Amino acid sequence: MANKADLKVFISSRESVCDECHNSLGRSAWIVLVKDKGAICLSCADLDHLVFLPSGDAALTRRARKHSTLSAVVLKWSRARKHYERQGLLVEEAALETAEQECLADGDVRERRRQRAAIKRMDVDQQYIKEFAGQLRNYFPRCPKGRERAIAEHACLKYSGRVGRSKDAKSFDKDAIQMAVIAHIRHRETEYDTLLAQGYERYDARAAVRGEVDSVFVKWSAPIE
Repeated sequence: MANKADLKVFISSRESVCDECHNSLGRSAWIVLVKDKGAICLSCADLDHLVFLPSGDAALTRRARKHSTLSAVVLKWSRARKHYERQGLLVEEAALETAEQECLADGDVRERRRQRAAIKRMDVDQQYIKEFAGQLRNYFPRCPKGRERAIAEHACLKYSGRVGRSKDAKSFDKDAIQMAVIAHIRHRETEYDTLLAQGYERYDARAAVRGEVDSVFVKWSAPIE
């Protein structure tokens, strides 16, 4: 395990391909550099559940970081200055919402929240989300009420590279839905994010919480008699 340090996400300035899933990421891709593995996308890095908070509001950034178990600094290379410049922070959405609530006296924060919600509404296929959530509920009848919608929205965001946008997920393939549920359980029901924040490698952190993930998975998939 490494010492606790800021996770770093880089905005690429050239065409990029994920060295783990091998998907083409295009230009200006958000990538994580992993020793001996090259560049990987946010989905493979298990950071795609985080939301972006641009630089500019020190109070909001400070509070969001405080409330977020896992966060990452976003950096972009400046050709003019010949060094990486900080663009903002990736934080947990719940942490950002808490921080925004604490800053609601700031009209700019209220407007930013409204804009983010509008973008999110445009970026999802609502009928697709509804059907994905319905199928998920069929496979996992004991999933806590309301979670199926949250999992479906996260998995199905367009252009995100998340599992829900794969061909199999588009046809509501059971394996793809199970993968989305496992990812949700890992982040929401275990200490996985805390381990990442402490410097654990992904595979070590996954191994550490595998038993908990399996237990919750079995519990949620048990039929209701």
